[in-house]
Amino acid sequence: MAKAGKNVRRAAVSALRAWAKGHVYADSLIERHAERNHLSSQDRALFKAILTGVLRHRSLLDHWIGLFRKGKLDPETRDVLRVGFFQLLILRIPDHAAIYETVECARKPVQGLINAVLRKAAHCRMRLLRELPEVELAIQYSHPHWMWKRWKKLFGKDNTVALMDWNNQPAETYYRPNLLNPPPEGAAEPANITEAMATGHYYITDPSTSHAPELLAAKPGETVLDACAAPGGKAIHLAGLMQNEGRLLCMDSNEKRLPRLRENLIRCGVEIAEIAAHDWTEPAPDELKDSFDAILLDVPCSNTGVLRRRVDARWRLQKNDLQNLVTIQSKILSEAARCVRPGGRLVYSTCSIDPEENIDLVTRFVEGHPDFVLGESKQILPFQDQTDGAFAALLHRNPAS
Repeated sequence: MAKAGKNVRRAAVSALRAWAKGHVYADSLIERHAERNHLSSQDRALFKAILTGVLRHRSLLDHWIGLFRKGKLDPETRDVLRVGFFQLLILRIPDHAAIYETVECARKPVQGLINAVLRKAAHCRMRLLRELPEVELAIQYSHPHWMWKRWKKLFGKDNTVALMDWNNQPAETYYRPNLLNPPPEGAAEPANITEAMATGHYYITDPSTSHAPELLAAKPGETVLDACAAPGGKAIHLAGLMQNEGRLLCMDSNEKRLPRLRENLIRCGVEIAEIAAHDWTEPAPDELKDSFDAILLDVPCSNTGVLRRRVDARWRLQKNDLQNLVTIQSKILSEAARCVRPGGRLVYSTCSIDPEENIDLVTRFVEGHPDFVLGESKQILPFQDQTDGAFAALLHRNPAS
């Protein structure tokens, strides 16, 4: 039992070290380090909870560590302490397990330090939790200060606190029935992800992802482009709306993502899809111009609407990144718009809650492209709608253009 517990904490520290080097996203680290450490399903669940929890609560954990350890800490020792503090103060794992197993996974020269700091924290646990409301809000909810200030200006203090609290909750798993291969009438929702994936009766996606395909309202027999399609959730929804009739071209800028896209489409019974790679920051292919009745354009974005799911994105995103993203998004929209036929339509969508990436961008696009008209738009906000954040806007091309 001790060995398994030690492996969980060691795997968490190792994954945090890999993440800090900036090469790998947290989602990828979970599977890799669980397999490398031969974790059982139970230990894998604890490992995932520790890794994602430490990333979610990083600022608060560092605040607590600073109360007991003044001075500089090397990065690995800090990560070990983060793992220990998270178990003690947030997961509320019993002291003996949290402290002993965490100390055991540290390097010998710092085990004494880690043991002393964690024991002090355990002794002061009730005081630390009682004083939590007095901690600065950006630290208490572990979000970058610039993000807190920006959102407070956009949404107000109370909504921003609710948003940060939402982002710190474990994300639920939602199963959407597959329109092309619906579950038998009266069938119970699948018990787990493996079961849902195997049957093809469901696919896994947050309710917020349905707004863009439904706003596009693809019809049977139409020629439709999903320009940024991988991993395929929205494409599956589009094919369902089309009743597997017509043509659905699924493209993505990353060729490495196409096999998984193809696999998901096949598993869910999509028969009308063609798959190809294209980077829409490059000029639109001549053969695709003026070709499509409808285009779904789910562009790369800041992910500020899905920080509950992408636990490390808040720390990777920098304030200056937003303007760079807007430049890329504007380029993609301009190129994809060339492929809408006269009288056709395009839905621009993101998983962002930032107006610069959303309504401001499409408004500016329409101002510079008089052949397009902005129709309905929808901004989904987690603190308001209780789902992931998302944006979708419907653009109509003038039939005479």
